[in-house]
Amino acid sequence: MTLSGMAIDVARLSVWLVLLALLFVPLEWLFSLRERRGQWRFVDLAYYFLNSLLPGVIIAPVMATVAVLAQRVTPGAYLAWIAALPFAAKLVAGLLIAEIGSYWAHRWCHEVPFLWRFHAVHHSVEHLDWLANTRAHPLDIVFVRLCGLVPLYMLGLASTQATGADAMIPVYVTLVGTVWSFLVHANVRWRFGWLEQVAATPAFHHWHHTNGAEGRDRNYSAMFPWVDRMFGTLHLPKDQWPPVYGIDKPIRGGMAAELLHPFRDEAPEVVEARPVRSGE
Repeated sequence: MTLSGMAIDVARLSVWLVLLALLFVPLEWLFSLRERRGQWRFVDLAYYFLNSLLPGVIIAPVMATVAVLAQRVTPGAYLAWIAALPFAAKLVAGLLIAEIGSYWAHRWCHEVPFLWRFHAVHHSVEHLDWLANTRAHPLDIVFVRLCGLVPLYMLGLASTQATGADAMIPVYVTLVGTVWSFLVHANVRWRFGWLEQVAATPAFHHWHHTNGAEGRDRNYSAMFPWVDRMFGTLHLPKDQWPPVYGIDKPIRGGMAAELLHPFRDEAPEVVEARPVRSGE
């Protein structure tokens, strides 16, 4: 990436940040679930730019390799059948497949001690709001995103040979997931009745961040709660919110400490906060 290209990306991300703030700040002010105690810190903005830029740089060459390999091993007749499908069908299929891939990646991040070292950074947030979405280790984001995107290429829903709207399917899938993740982290008290069984809401994802005994290690889906129901990990009590967020052993020392946390000897101790659980 050139300096001019990076400057353009930073400018683009700054515009998106302003737009997101214009949307979520008033909503969290008017419909706040809890009073904001921490307020925004510089580290929130630093994570926003870091995790909007670095994961893409890492993922791009990996996905280019995956795309070439998938093209070589996938039967041509199957690719032709996929290509003939309507764009809407391919987009919906892409969203569903990416959701299941990211579900298992997210679940493994809780159940595999090595992966939890990285994922614990995101769960160290003790007061949720829309910008808390970006508080994560870049390598954690890379892993989950790859698990969502690789199946698209292996199943022919994304390809280096695609043109027009079809070529944008991986971009649309990533964009929808990213925007939705800001919503589900928001500090708003909304509940949506039966719709909460169909689409992820703040209540659904807030329970995922609980550090209480009830609800821990549940609700791994990014957008579709019924995926959690299918795999036995849904926890969404009516008219209730989690009493506490965070992890048992908070990560102290700021952004540098959080980024180095997975590589420190004491990191495995935090895994005790996320025991392996079987489905309900």
